[in-house]
Amino acid sequence: MEAPERIQANRQVAAFVVMVFLSQARCEPFRYSVLEETVGGSLIAHLAEDLGLGSGELAARAARVVSDDDKQLLQLDRQTGDLLLREKLDREELCGPVEQCVLHFHVFLETPMQFFQGELSIQDINDHSPVFPDREMLLNIPENSQLGSVFLLKVAQDLDVGSNGLQKYTISPNSHFHVLTRNHSEGKKYPELVQDKELDREEQPEFSLTLTALDGGSPPRSGTVVVRILILDVNDNAPEFVHSPYEAQVLENSPLDFPIVQVLARDADAGNYGRVSYDFSQVSDEIKQTFSINEVTGEIRLTKKLDFEKIKSYHVEIEATDGGGLSGKGTVIIEVVDVNDNAPELTVTSLTSSIPENAPETVVSIFRIRDRDSGDNGKMICSIPDNLPFILKPTFKNFYTLLTESPLDREKTSEYNITITVTDLGTPRLKTEHKITVLVSDVNDNAPAFSQASYTLFIRENNSPALHMGTISATDRDSGANAQVTYSLLPPHDPHLALASLVSINADNGHLFAVRSLDYEALRAFEFRVGATDAGSPALSSEALVRVVVVDDNDNAPFVLYPMQNGSAPCTELVPRAAEAGYLVTKVVAVDSDSGQNAWLSYQLLKATEPGLFSVWAHNGEVRTARVLSEREAPKHRLLVLVKDNGEPPLSVTVTLHVLLVDGFSQPYLPLPVAPEEPHADSLTVYLVIALASVSSLFLFSVLLFVTLRLCRRNRDTSVGRYSVPESHFPGHLMDVSGTGTLSQSYQYEVCMTGDSRTGEFKFLKPIIPNLLVPDTGREGKENCRNSFVFS
Repeated sequence: MEAPERIQANRQVAAFVVMVFLSQARCEPFRYSVLEETVGGSLIAHLAEDLGLGSGELAARAARVVSDDDKQLLQLDRQTGDLLLREKLDREELCGPVEQCVLHFHVFLETPMQFFQGELSIQDINDHSPVFPDREMLLNIPENSQLGSVFLLKVAQDLDVGSNGLQKYTISPNSHFHVLTRNHSEGKKYPELVQDKELDREEQPEFSLTLTALDGGSPPRSGTVVVRILILDVNDNAPEFVHSPYEAQVLENSPLDFPIVQVLARDADAGNYGRVSYDFSQVSDEIKQTFSINEVTGEIRLTKKLDFEKIKSYHVEIEATDGGGLSGKGTVIIEVVDVNDNAPELTVTSLTSSIPENAPETVVSIFRIRDRDSGDNGKMICSIPDNLPFILKPTFKNFYTLLTESPLDREKTSEYNITITVTDLGTPRLKTEHKITVLVSDVNDNAPAFSQASYTLFIRENNSPALHMGTISATDRDSGANAQVTYSLLPPHDPHLALASLVSINADNGHLFAVRSLDYEALRAFEFRVGATDAGSPALSSEALVRVVVVDDNDNAPFVLYPMQNGSAPCTELVPRAAEAGYLVTKVVAVDSDSGQNAWLSYQLLKATEPGLFSVWAHNGEVRTARVLSEREAPKHRLLVLVKDNGEPPLSVTVTLHVLLVDGFSQPYLPLPVAPEEPHADSLTVYLVIALASVSSLFLFSVLLFVTLRLCRRNRDTSVGRYSVPESHFPGHLMDVSGTGTLSQSYQYEVCMTGDSRTGEFKFLKPIIPNLLVPDTGREGKENCRNSFVFS
């Protein structure tokens, strides 16, 4: 029994609130006026003063302006209390030919609820000129027409109203006609041509006059049309309509080409003078677009869809003209019958989408319903389902309030989908459904949770700044502000890691961006922690680990360690002409700062003075002879070696080698001295003596052989340049002459040339082994060793 008593008490409270609302609604509307074409944002009135409120009260009471029309043409500045135009107004677009153009609106105060009515009168300005429907008007007048005869002329259209509308007609000066301005039954002004002088077709068969329509604006506007008057033979009977006016009714949903009514006019004349044709007379463009008339039968048909809510009736003027040019006028009144073709409309003016579960009776939504039909077709019923803890209360003139009936329980239901149904009473009944979703808000009891405990991101080095590296994501099971997650970078554990200069994070969506370009050679990986914090009170947060791995890019070209390419004296390698195929000339040594396949180097001989003489091993850079050298080979050779990595795209560098072929060099094999064994000291002495004797014999033999060869060559043409040593200075380098391809410094020889010899011939070849040096001070004083070459 307790529950029914509480429901009865709630109903009494609701009835009391409705009575208070209705008592606070103002019956007499506020009236304002504004000129059409006033720009948007213009001030209409100080609404707060008219309502007797302070400017701050409008914002505190959630004041708003609601127009009866769909377009919201007014806006309310809650801070200043001013009523402003939202956009420029066009009176002709809003009200058409209606002279009193009034825009109805309501001022709604939400807390406490209060309604006020308002009217905005839109004053016309003279912004349209009169316009005739055609550029030329043709009029047929019989020559026996009497003085004072009146002839109808087509009317001009002026969209302005009142004094700015069409006021009078004038015609160019002439001696036969003048024009009179008449008032139509509906208030429209139309011209009549009056004959002032008898006509004589034989004297003047045609007149061309200018008809001018003037409005009453300041300054006045005008429109003109040429009136051609053809003088006809005698025709003394004008057509007459059988009925006037004709009345017809047509449903607004009638199809196109629907027959509405057929008019009939009779002419007592015979022949062509008695043949009648029908046409519209003095009608607007709207009527011409909506209806058509058969000029022979007089049947009027529908050519445009009707809308009862826009135009309820049409007054159509019909002109019947016979073959002699005489005409008669008739009127057809067409009434548009309303049908239930507009479903009810629901407009929400206030909506609370989230309600705390412990909140008392709360206003969820305020909305307005409307039906554009009339009579029973425009009457409406509003309802919601019965099994929901909400109630509907009517407030003021089709305004309704949706309220909670009792406190809600989120643990039972966290979301309500409320369907508001508005049904009219027409036949057939039409209805509109509007769904409102109400969420029951919760407290902040869940911390954000990352989708992964740790993230690994890969980024290629030399990236562009602000590059999107990846996204971290965290979700919060709470709702509303409690589920709004904000991301941030946490201080790194490594104090030397300048995290702010490497990574930035979008606090709203967790997007990670690289602040600057990364260098794999300087920093290959780093890690940091990211925090996610919700917007609850108190705020809850969680952390995740992010590791960034920098992927190497091929951004370093190979660097040549040997031979040095530093722009100093060129590197010259000596090769004896007796060298066999595969002889190691030198070895190009290069490195690459990149890693992986970007650091895999390959070597290629791009250019040589004599192709096919030298080759370069692709994998180790060794430069070897490709075949046996001959005496006809040029002494100087220039090799261009390409060192290329395996990156994508590959990077490369070139090395220039200078090779000098030397005549007369032998390739002695000088074994390394063997350390003596203590138990066999006598044997070692014998071996040393034998070794010294062998070396000395070999040296003497080499000297004799060299002298012999030089004497033989002098008998030949000594001017052949390809057998001479280059005159330019060149530095010494360590060269391999043992045939093993190593760069060992176990045995060295010094090559000296005379200082004044133009041919640069070799003077002697002596070993430069510290333990086996033979002093020859006298000879060294006489010779000038310009260049020394070290062989191993």
